Amino acid sequence: MRRRPPALLAGLLLTGALALTPAASAAAADGTGDQGFTIKDPRITESSGLAASHLHPGIYWTHNDSDDGPYIYAIDSATGKTVATVTLSGIGKPRDVEAISIGPDNQIYVGDIGDNLDGSWPYVWIYKLPEPKKLVDQTVRATQYVVKYSNGARNAESLIVHPKTGRVYIIDKKEDGGHLYEGPATLSSSGTNIFKPVATVDLWATDAAFSPDGEQLAVRGYFGGIYYDWNGGAIKREGRLDVPLQKQGESISYSADGTRLMYGSEGSDSPVQAEDVPGGGSAKSSSGGGSSAAAGDGGGTATGQVKVGGAVAVGAVVLAFLGLRRLRRPSARRH
Repeated sequence: MRRRPPALLAGLLLTGALALTPAASAAAADGTGDQGFTIKDPRITESSGLAASHLHPGIYWTHNDSDDGPYIYAIDSATGKTVATVTLSGIGKPRDVEAISIGPDNQIYVGDIGDNLDGSWPYVWIYKLPEPKKLVDQTVRATQYVVKYSNGARNAESLIVHPKTGRVYIIDKKEDGGHLYEGPATLSSSGTNIFKPVATVDLWATDAAFSPDGEQLAVRGYFGGIYYDWNGGAIKREGRLDVPLQKQGESISYSADGTRLMYGSEGSDSPVQAEDVPGGGSAKSSSGGGSSAAAGDGGGTATGQVKVGGAVAVGAVVLAFLGLRRLRRPSARRH
């Protein structure tokens, strides 16, 4: 069973009293871009990753977190219904699938990278398969890659593939902020792939996504998000993301046209909510921005910017989170 962090419990307590932002609240008046939708498949109760299809307009790929088989699901954003279930063959039994991303040449990458005990698995896996050209139920052979981290095992829920270079990155999940890990230039299916930390990420990250042009990196947590100028991998923090309050915010994807950020949540009938990308509808922010360590726009912790009905609700989320953090800090803190 997934371990529920204190900050998440605070959000769950407040969710019943707060109205969620409507899925289409940020849709532009001209109707461009995706509008948000609800995942209606009763099999999908732990949607933990989201990726806009490269081949099929309006289709998003998702998957369950754990206790499911080697499946990914194609969701039609116009209806919220599953239009294809793809079974991955040629791999072992998935353990804790947390992320999905699509790289160059329409290759889908699935990150079996979760580790709720934060270091109990000596290695994790990435699966790669071609995006199906036809949206029908089918079995597709996948390539399995073994992954280790250069500084020891860790939990992670964010896997991203650069849309231009095809290089794979992972962001580990740490309450006080984590790191961006860079994989080898080319993944090896016959050996172990070592991922090395290359930059600090100022967030308790539950998912991340590249803009379609590869110039912007968006990282989300349960109650906040940050976007970065990719800057060739030397990421520069630009500002906060307008993340909607969700029951358990686990996923993020750019829309295929790069004008929207799509935020997903776990749970039955889970909403995928749309917000404009920073920078007025372009895939890349026009602001100057600072380094990833800059704090001019406030902290990037799990209490980040929350999209709720008013300042009182925001204050309630922050106070509940901080109170639970205080309660959980014994004399010796585990890092």
